[in-house]
Amino acid sequence: MELFYHGHSVVKIKTNDTNILIDPFIRGNGSTDLKVEEEKPDVILLTHGHNDHVGDTVELAKANNALVVAPNELADYLSWQGVNTHAMHIGGSYQFEFGKVKFTQAFHGSSYVTENNEIIYTGMPSGILFYAEGFTIYHAGDTALFGDMKLIGDRNEIDVAFLPIGDNFTMGPEDAAYAVSLLNPKSVVPIHYNTFPVIQQDPKHFADLVKNSKVQILNPGEKVEL
Repeated sequence: MELFYHGHSVVKIKTNDTNILIDPFIRGNGSTDLKVEEEKPDVILLTHGHNDHVGDTVELAKANNALVVAPNELADYLSWQGVNTHAMHIGGSYQFEFGKVKFTQAFHGSSYVTENNEIIYTGMPSGILFYAEGFTIYHAGDTALFGDMKLIGDRNEIDVAFLPIGDNFTMGPEDAAYAVSLLNPKSVVPIHYNTFPVIQQDPKHFADLVKNSKVQILNPGEKVEL
């Protein structure tokens, strides 16, 4: 399994036979190395409905006949646009052919802003646990620190955790480092920072605060191999 970081919260997972994109915010993302027309996802996983996470989902899904797995209200909204979706909710899991997906809680918001400046409610924000090929990956989505991260860590042997560190909208470095102590992953990759001025952070500061897990600071396009 290969795990690629592509700036902001964009993560690509390559299993033996499936290309998976999480939160594919590409156009308008100055920190990504991806180009929409070059991406060929089989599956898209979404944590919540904010525009900088849904991103280019509709175009990518339609162009590649990709399955979009998302929280229920967000899945409904995308299905109305002709996208093939599978709706889920926090606490639920589903065994797909490409792996098992489970949605966890996250403390944030979730809405989509249309071109007409309408705000569409898209349900509860979430994190994602992904299980495949004997590995467990946790993408926290956008979230504050919360105590039940310990429950997630106690019930899962997490190989790699992707955690936001940007502050302002999510955890900052200090809270994210404490989250690592609760989750106890083998390694952690910081995400959701430096895309916009308001979330500028030094990932090395985060790394210095983490005590018992390996921190892997990735530039866009770099990967972790499992």
